[in-house]
Amino acid sequence: MRKNGVFLHITSLPSPYGIGTMGQHARDFIDMLARNGQSIWQILPICPTSYGDSPYASTAAFAGNPYLIDLDQLAFDGLLAWDEFQHEQWFTYPDRVDYAILAQKRLPLLRKAASRLLESKPLNYDSFLEENAYWLDDYALFMAIKGANENKAWRDWPAGFRIYEKKKAKIWSTQYRSEIEIHKAIQYLFFRQWDVLKGYANERGIEIMGDIPIYVAMDSVDTWSHPELFLMDEHGSPALVAAVPPDAFSASGQLWGNPVYDWDAQKKTGYAWWCDRIRHMSEMYNILRIDHFRGFESFYAVNADSKDALNGQWYKGPGADLFKVITEKLGEQNIVAEDLGILTPAVEKMLKTVGYPGMKVMEFGLFANTLEGQEYLPISYPFNCVAYCGTHDNDTIFGWFHALSEVDREYVREYLNSWDDEKLNWNMIGALLGSASDTTIVMAQDLLGLGSESRMNQPGAATTNWQWRLVPGQLDEDTMRHLAYVSRVCRRLPTQRIAPKAMLEEPGGPAIEASDNASL
Repeated sequence: MRKNGVFLHITSLPSPYGIGTMGQHARDFIDMLARNGQSIWQILPICPTSYGDSPYASTAAFAGNPYLIDLDQLAFDGLLAWDEFQHEQWFTYPDRVDYAILAQKRLPLLRKAASRLLESKPLNYDSFLEENAYWLDDYALFMAIKGANENKAWRDWPAGFRIYEKKKAKIWSTQYRSEIEIHKAIQYLFFRQWDVLKGYANERGIEIMGDIPIYVAMDSVDTWSHPELFLMDEHGSPALVAAVPPDAFSASGQLWGNPVYDWDAQKKTGYAWWCDRIRHMSEMYNILRIDHFRGFESFYAVNADSKDALNGQWYKGPGADLFKVITEKLGEQNIVAEDLGILTPAVEKMLKTVGYPGMKVMEFGLFANTLEGQEYLPISYPFNCVAYCGTHDNDTIFGWFHALSEVDREYVREYLNSWDDEKLNWNMIGALLGSASDTTIVMAQDLLGLGSESRMNQPGAATTNWQWRLVPGQLDEDTMRHLAYVSRVCRRLPTQRIAPKAMLEEPGGPAIEASDNASL
């Protein structure tokens, strides 16, 4: 079924409390998508973030990000008083997330709410702990010890705590029992709100596409409690770290710094950790986008002491064998493969074998020299792919367009038959939605015609990433009505829902029915 969706991370939703959350603004956005014939809400990873604030370098592959817990809902639940948070200064700029303020002010509030929850535990609390014990016990212990050591990376902890052993973990669990309970309670609050939000979306015909980073952070519970699954020595030091060679995103490559997997060791376990991860995430999301999918065929890594990504090597990954095992154990999964970057014949063979839809990014193909990037032009898209104008790693349409050479800008105009540059974003979106791709996704920034200032991520940049967010009322009904119109023309409205006639009119036609949530 042809369908379209909108890419907007939860942190980018408007909120008076400094960051988008799983509260009313998220439900308003879901309602806006449903009213306007959209089918998918795509988000970034929602695991906890650490230094650098990147959702792709999480301290825990299975946990939820406490910052996304909605404070208003905690107050409605009786776990916070309104005056405990409503009068705080939560941001410096209304269109930016200030993570320093959140770390200083939000975490103490969540701890307070968790303490109150523990005084009167919900009926399903113990079952939540039991069902998630396989990851939650180690996560809560890791966070407790981390907090006792000034939140330092685990490799900087006292020697006695750096090497994880199950016998030691039992002793530590007694030593840090109260802190462990707090962190478990915070995770309960996260997943309680997440389950409600996902259910709300699904009831309205909106699927949530979530994101799974291929790697975990060096400073994570996963590397600390399962060092045998990574290429690390007995002291917890990595031999190699993940990187990306020079590509369309960065001329000098990207030094990610994540530890890389010991795939031989993973295979001996029947890929148990990966199976648990896919199972967990498939319960959280309707559609799973796996980041850097080509890294499963072969991955690029550099020595751990490298200062850049230029002098690395390629190493073989598990290939399609990993996903064959996942399918055998879990059944067919709704997975999208992020296959951007260097596509060798071996990568293409793996993608064909697993059968997952790949990705196409229109910005990669719109250059005067069309011999390069031909596969990224809409005329080349296969049915089985997810297509974008740009993703969170790309500049916005207008930012990208204005950075092109004049020759390339002229080709873009010619290709799109778009001679009014102010309407370029909508003409490009129209060409995207008119492609043969089964699924298309549009960035919220591009719907609004924003420039580079709203870019979510610039690979290789050390600051300003992951901060952009909407201000109240910025994403309005007129904008979404136009997206609904383009979706109708390109046959991407959901067939299971009959949209109101007003929504199907061209812009300037009859108004849609009044709504209490007409803008975000």
